[in-house]
Amino acid sequence: MEFIKKNGIGVGVTIFLAYVSVIVSSFVPYGLISAGVFALLIGMLFNPIVIKYPAFEKGLSFTSKKILRLAIISMGVGLSFEQVVEVGGVSLIVMSFTLFTAFGGGYLFGKLFKMDWKLSNLIAAGTGICGGSAIAAIAPVIDAEESDIAYAISATFIFDIIMVVLFPIMGRYFHMTDLGYGLWTGTAVNDTSSVVAAGYAFSDAAGQFSVIVKLTRTLSIVPIVLIFSYINERLIRKEGKKSWGGEKEYVVDHKKKVDIKKIFPWFILMFLGMVALKSTGVISDGISQYVSTLSKFFMVMSLGAIGLRTNFTKLAKSGIAPMIHGFIISALVVIVSFAVQVLIGQV
Repeated sequence: MEFIKKNGIGVGVTIFLAYVSVIVSSFVPYGLISAGVFALLIGMLFNPIVIKYPAFEKGLSFTSKKILRLAIISMGVGLSFEQVVEVGGVSLIVMSFTLFTAFGGGYLFGKLFKMDWKLSNLIAAGTGICGGSAIAAIAPVIDAEESDIAYAISATFIFDIIMVVLFPIMGRYFHMTDLGYGLWTGTAVNDTSSVVAAGYAFSDAAGQFSVIVKLTRTLSIVPIVLIFSYINERLIRKEGKKSWGGEKEYVVDHKKKVDIKKIFPWFILMFLGMVALKSTGVISDGISQYVSTLSKFFMVMSLGAIGLRTNFTKLAKSGIAPMIHGFIISALVVIVSFAVQVLIGQV
């Protein structure tokens, strides 16, 4: 009862917002704009009203953090290690290049535009891995601001809309095979709904290939989260800043080594556990589909909570540079993905 009293109102609002967003999204052709994006944008729209009432805060905080991690963990049920084998070594080669491009380019252009490293890498993660899911997974381990999460998702979302329209046109212009186009779409388009829309707009076979590649690409969340968890802890120690753990303030001890147990994102280990269960067949396809649907709804709730806690005025202060940064990185990933396939004779 105490939990409901503290969090009930805020959590209830995110459930309602998620439900509305799912309905609104269903009216968009080909699922072009995901429910998560709608939840984020609608949440930001109502932020000026919600922040006036403290009763919402604890529930929104719980949803944007705890429910978000639950969404990432349960997302593992929709994946399996068999998918990696199914798409073969070609897709892994292409993904290696696109990931290097996303994070390498993100670092260089982030420095050029003098952007905060957290926002820069959130955009790179959304571009290189899987849009909002990757951004949401990495955000808590680098202590990212809600405004950074919202901006990063917005940047990748806008580029996705453009790519859904252009990809089928470019694929036909270059006379790509179904497999080649599926690899291109699965490695270069960000959000899952956009991958589905762009893939099936070319052909059913290309659509199936693109979705498999996209799901396999999602597995790269694991090493990337571990890497950024370590980087964040190292930077905190190097800068000597005061950090916050719950409500207690602590000062970084530079002489003490990084405690891996302390910084390790345990929810990622649970995510891997879910993937393993799916891979061994312990979880049936029926249960997997149900949990995956629930996972998507949890993610929509979380993005809605982030939107409700994000002030648009604060977001606007980041300027246009991060958006340009996102477009450049996304364009580079598209070009590199296509170029690698040309070099290995896959197009």
